[in-house]
Amino acid sequence: MSEKNKKLKWEELSPDDQLKYEIAEELGLLDKVRENGWKSLTAKETGRIGGLMTKKKRERREGMA
Repeated sequence: MSEKNKKLKWEELSPDDQLKYEIAEELGLLDKVRENGWKSLTAKETGRIGGLMTKKKRERREGMA
């Protein structure tokens, strides 16, 4: 089954994957990911997602402390 034909099952995703999809959507990259998969992203786009994931995780940890 190709990447674009897979249905996204939100409840089956890990919290990290959920965050990754949320950030991709915020950056306007979710359609690109759904159509062509994560490998279609440029290094810059991937790095941006990773950086924002790290930032949000840090903010969540600090908010809990």
